[in-house]
Amino acid sequence: MGFFDFLTEDIAIDLGTANTLIVHNGKVVVDSPSIVARDRTTGKIIAVGKEAAMMQGKTHENIKTIRPLKDGVIADFDASEKMISMFIKEIPALKKKWFAPSLRMVICIPSGITEVEMRAVRDSAERVNGKEVYLIHEPMAAAIGIGVDIMQPKGNMIVDIGGGTTEIAVIALGGIVCDKSVKIAGDVFTNDIIYYMRTQHNLYIGERTAEKIKIQIGAATEDLEVPPEEMSVQGRDLLTGKPKEVKIGYREIAKALDKSILRVEDAVMETLSQTPPELAADIYNTGIYLAGGGSMLRGLDKRLSQKTDLPVYIAEDPLRAVVRGTGLTLKNLDKYKSVLANKY
Repeated sequence: MGFFDFLTEDIAIDLGTANTLIVHNGKVVVDSPSIVARDRTTGKIIAVGKEAAMMQGKTHENIKTIRPLKDGVIADFDASEKMISMFIKEIPALKKKWFAPSLRMVICIPSGITEVEMRAVRDSAERVNGKEVYLIHEPMAAAIGIGVDIMQPKGNMIVDIGGGTTEIAVIALGGIVCDKSVKIAGDVFTNDIIYYMRTQHNLYIGERTAEKIKIQIGAATEDLEVPPEEMSVQGRDLLTGKPKEVKIGYREIAKALDKSILRVEDAVMETLSQTPPELAADIYNTGIYLAGGGSMLRGLDKRLSQKTDLPVYIAEDPLRAVVRGTGLTLKNLDKYKSVLANKY
């Protein structure tokens, strides 16, 4: 093996519904939206990532923007494969190579994924030159990324709110004891905002605008200690058809998101109710860890804490917790071998 070692590169991929992140040599080298723009006439991919995201909602009929992953799993096989290979080509250190190195990869997958979907991820990876492909479940990667010692005989609860799914898991002894994956996450929050603006303000807004609202003034409760400023939102008036602008505050967004957040709360409560008593005792002491972009929603930690009567901690840099964990797994493969989802 020795000689071929230097021909193999290690990369860790967090293939997300909203963003794809890649770690190489311990650094995040790709952090891009999981979006692909395809030319309808030729079928060619014209842009991926940030470039394609700029086109979203602004295309004519010859260009179509696709999000190849839906609810954390591959929905468009061809587009996702092209996207992964284009992202890998963007890695600075690999650009300099004369020929494409073979790759050793760890990819993270949602915990509620089926065997068929797992195979799809693995096939995609093998097609982009993946020689050794390992899969790890998202909550597990998030726990490692947060810095939890998952090998201890101690229970830890992780709630990872991504773009397509919210993964809730109780982890002990390097395994997932009970978990729940609900398809209520960032994308649903965005759609809630679109629906709210439409029904309450007769304003039709696009996905990108809704996403911006969510980030700027999104909130999970109506009583925030440090409320964000009001925000002007532009869109199309559904009554007159003219472009118009509306001012909205965070309280309205909290109202818009309330139902979906309730469902996340219920899923957390349900997972807690299935936790074995000894682990429940541990969680009482350690609390709940939040990861994923959705955990940055203002006041969500407070709201979950009130609901569960447990301390709730947000991971530092929650957007990258999962990919950090995936990268650490790759570095210490021998230590975490048992944690990986079965390797083919």
